[in-house]
Amino acid sequence: MHNGSSADLTLDKSSGSGLASKNRYYYGFFSAAIKLPAGFTSGVVVAFYLSNADLYPHNHDEIDFELLGHEKGRDWVLQTNMYGNGSVSTGREEKFYLWFDPTLQFHEYSILWNNHHIVFLVDNIPVREVIHNTATASVYPSKPMSVYTTIWDASQWATNGGKYPVNYNYAPFVASVGELELEGCIVHQKDSAPACSQSSLSSLDPVEGEEFAKLSRQQITGLDWARGKHMFYSYCKDTSRYKVLPPECRR
Repeated sequence: MHNGSSADLTLDKSSGSGLASKNRYYYGFFSAAIKLPAGFTSGVVVAFYLSNADLYPHNHDEIDFELLGHEKGRDWVLQTNMYGNGSVSTGREEKFYLWFDPTLQFHEYSILWNNHHIVFLVDNIPVREVIHNTATASVYPSKPMSVYTTIWDASQWATNGGKYPVNYNYAPFVASVGELELEGCIVHQKDSAPACSQSSLSSLDPVEGEEFAKLSRQQITGLDWARGKHMFYSYCKDTSRYKVLPPECRR
């Protein structure tokens, strides 16, 4: 896929479907407008994410938006996650109830990834920021990634171990994707250097400009609102799962 792409992604009993970017990117801004399938969608997952698992199966990076389908009639749930350098043993999930019906019209899901931070945005409102600092350095995504959008059957993963599996009597499940925006440092070879600087702060650089180095006051207000009003799970508060919380949670 490339800028301006649009498509319908379909899940039926035979298979799921997805799109992958033609290029791999090292830092950038990536966005897609998505309209989710309506009806009973338990076990269905629609994802918009960056990954390099194909090139680094044992040491991969990943930045995820995952939209989890209805569970006994509940609204869609938004989940964000991040892995760096193969750190898959520690899930860094956070979950939100959306403040709109994502099946009625398109909404934008965006990822900003640079040397300063990773920001997840929904309709341009930040819902999560991962700051690149000493606490996150070892697990911060550090290698070029491709961009994907997919729909798939996650019955065993997303519904309490298969308690509410996908009901294919309601298939096909169709997610519409449009207005793709992929802007970043394109890397053409596996080990080649990125095309733009990791630390420059040129205002002309769409990846590393001043406005992308930290959140504005308005964005911080939006972030606090989203997390205070709509987030219902954070790995940093899951002491039953982690007897010792990851270092970024203790800062």
